[in-house]
Amino acid sequence: CTAAHQKTSYLCSSEDTPTLTPTPQRVCSQGDKLDFSPHNFSEFCVTPFHKASLCQETVSKQSHDVGGGQEREASGPRMFQSCQKRIREHLAARRIRRTRLVTKDGRCNIEFGNVRYSNHFALLVDFWTTFVEIRWRFVLLIFIASFAGSWFIFGLLWYWIAKSNGDLRWQDPPENHTRCIDNVNGLTTAFLYSLETQTTIGYGGRALTEHCGGAVTLLIIQSILGAIINCFMCGVILAKISLPKKRAKTITFSETAVICPRRDSLCLLIRVANLRKTLLIGSQIYGKLLRTTVTPDGETIIMDQVNIDFVVDAGKDNLFFVCPLTLTHVIDKASPFFEMAVDTLHQQEFELVVFLEGTAESTSSSCQVRTSFIPQEIQWGYKFLPIISRTKEGKYRVDFSNFSKTVPVATAHCAYCFHNEKGHHHHAHNPMALDNQGFDVIDINDQADGTKM
Repeated sequence: CTAAHQKTSYLCSSEDTPTLTPTPQRVCSQGDKLDFSPHNFSEFCVTPFHKASLCQETVSKQSHDVGGGQEREASGPRMFQSCQKRIREHLAARRIRRTRLVTKDGRCNIEFGNVRYSNHFALLVDFWTTFVEIRWRFVLLIFIASFAGSWFIFGLLWYWIAKSNGDLRWQDPPENHTRCIDNVNGLTTAFLYSLETQTTIGYGGRALTEHCGGAVTLLIIQSILGAIINCFMCGVILAKISLPKKRAKTITFSETAVICPRRDSLCLLIRVANLRKTLLIGSQIYGKLLRTTVTPDGETIIMDQVNIDFVVDAGKDNLFFVCPLTLTHVIDKASPFFEMAVDTLHQQEFELVVFLEGTAESTSSSCQVRTSFIPQEIQWGYKFLPIISRTKEGKYRVDFSNFSKTVPVATAHCAYCFHNEKGHHHHAHNPMALDNQGFDVIDINDQADGTKM
């Protein structure tokens, strides 16, 4: 770093690989002044920070001290810039949702192309699974169409029987004419008789006589077919309501994952909570790291899966899932996160998919909960806030407002630094300091002494 005569300038750079040489990475505030003394510089970068954020914050503070009039004049452009920033963040979030394989709520973002016609026909052969998996709007449409369609079709058949026997009004039957169906003399009355027959309403105004044998046969067929439609549609609706994935909606993961020291190990931590008081029996937790790799033979594997082992305090299997748990992945030499560092983590391209499987205690149905984390959703050098406390009455209380909140914690720059005795160096966070692992040229004028942090 170099310093000018009239103003202080720091020109720093960051590399893709972690270095152990001391570099200025912290600017501390003491009172209302900026302190650039050497003892306030940390030797290693310990928390992620965006480039040029210190410069932007200093400039904004200086512009705030110029005067209230200029601030009011700049409020319009600032509001416009804030709207632009929110729009860019929204578009970036949508782009991330489209590119990730598994969404945060567990849905798989995959598309099948060039599927043969015979494979589409196989979906119709397995019609029960197809009906259970389709959307509710289509189930309700099929439900209404099946009943209304059967009523109308059988109404036409009853109309045809009445017409064949000469029972219709426009056929002018004689007074001593014996009808197949009493009071069925048109298409509307035939439809009403069909509805009354299939739903077993039986108002008594229209009744079948023994004069027509074909009408008796049609009555038996409609009664059987109506019972089949009732059983099938009620079964589909009941199966959709009781799907295990509905139970999975009551299992929630933290919005982000964190990397921090825990029990003499560098660990990746994820929180998971059960929102119901009923437990999941036989719970199992595991993860998959999805990334694109190139084999030594030059073959590119688009979706290479690497197993990620997770444990909790009570073990890996048969969890006592009565309160929120913290999933722990130890970053050792066998972990794919061992080669990553704080300044290279967000430059990686991977997706961490976490699975939780178990059996619902109340319904005895197996369910699987899954979510995913991308590099931008993993915080290096942070830990979760505690959420479990005990009330005066002796009850345990879970504060879900802190479920996904994190705080900085002293963490090594990389896993190699943590496991190497010479490079293993922890540095405590100063709450009045700003850490930065990537640096640009920062110019601070002589008036910076009056700048408020």
